[in-house]
Amino acid sequence: MTSRKRSALAKQTAAFKAGLGGMDDVFAREEQRRRDQDAEHDAALRRKACESKNRYRCRADAEEAVASCAEHGTRGLHSYRCPYCNGWHLTSKPQRDE
Repeated sequence: MTSRKRSALAKQTAAFKAGLGGMDDVFAREEQRRRDQDAEHDAALRRKACESKNRYRCRADAEEAVASCAEHGTRGLHSYRCPYCNGWHLTSKPQRDE
């Protein structure tokens, strides 16, 4: 049977944590690893979806680029507003109905 004294309980808790071999912060380390992984994933998405593409100041400029591409043989492009930079980019993915 264990003691009911607070000091005895604190000693038992400390002994238990010491016996874990440094695992007392395993949840904090895992949470930090997940945050780092999410940040890395978001950065990769931003690079692919925004930073690697030409940015147009307004929709008219983007539509002008679409027309120019069509004149040179590239068809099926359309423009969209970027959620990252609020500029306009071109894509060949099918246009969503909005």
